[in-house]
Amino acid sequence: MRYYHLPVFAGPEALVMDRREIPRPAAREVLVRMRAWSLNYRDLLIADGRYGRGMKADVVPLSDGAGEVVAVGPQVTRWRPGDRVMSVFMPRWVSGPATDAKVAVALGGTADGVLAEYVTFDQDAVVATPAHLSHAEAATLPCAAVTAWHALMTQGGLTAGQSVLTLGSGGVSVFALQFAVAAGARAVVTSGSDAKLERLLSMGAVAGVNHARVPRWGRRVHELAGGGVDHVVEVGGAGTLPQSVRAVRTGGRISVIGVLSQGEGLGPVALLRKAVTVQGMQVGGRETFEEMARAIAAHRLRPVIDRVFPFSEARSAYAHLASGGHFGKVVITADR
Repeated sequence: MRYYHLPVFAGPEALVMDRREIPRPAAREVLVRMRAWSLNYRDLLIADGRYGRGMKADVVPLSDGAGEVVAVGPQVTRWRPGDRVMSVFMPRWVSGPATDAKVAVALGGTADGVLAEYVTFDQDAVVATPAHLSHAEAATLPCAAVTAWHALMTQGGLTAGQSVLTLGSGGVSVFALQFAVAAGARAVVTSGSDAKLERLLSMGAVAGVNHARVPRWGRRVHELAGGGVDHVVEVGGAGTLPQSVRAVRTGGRISVIGVLSQGEGLGPVALLRKAVTVQGMQVGGRETFEEMARAIAAHRLRPVIDRVFPFSEARSAYAHLASGGHFGKVVITADR
């Protein structure tokens, strides 16, 4: 079988495709023939050696993938050959809040990921694919979608009539918009592109702000929301957090997810004045993933895929994501 690995953390150009024997599942494992994969900004940071310490040497990259079970170990009770499944980002996190033990292992970083034609998983580390989704669509869910759901629904308790701010048009933000609209919330969006704003508005956002033309967009969002939004899905980091604090209502919530932009950060005074809850978000456990998958099935939601690359062109998929021109998710699919 073919697989990719990173012998050195020197950027996507260091990605090497190689061959090895198809693994055999251990007693509690399932063997999955992978059919599709998707990329996250995290994967660019890992490839560049900028994600942090503790990355597995010569790691097989990517956390997000989908396929079908082709073999099971003798102690497996949850799956049968033919079942369609998706990878769980942190395979030791089944339920409950994050702990050191649960978040210690993450696919494609501290442990080998899924960018291979066949992968073995513990039976508790995969989730059933919603029946209406293709493998390519399912492959977009394990990281970005679960993170957005965890922030808005599990931790945020989003309800109909509340307001949400999403930043940009990457995977987490687009999923957050879809979940907000499905929940009956009012979504305000930002982007530096009028064309992307139009797409976001067509997906159900009630208002949009071009941050390239309105540098102090937080104030404008606060006005559009009639006194600030209830929830901010904050993917920018230090560069956008001050504006997100301006945009949120007093007593609102900011879920800090990404580090896409640089900046000086934020002092505590603004947070104190607004009594804002600011929470750093991990992706979420398997049960959160399963809850989200049920909601996606019930609402017949479909992930937004920007572009699909064949397995043999994985480097090109990385380059496309790095360009920043994508809307939604960048996907790789099996090419044989």
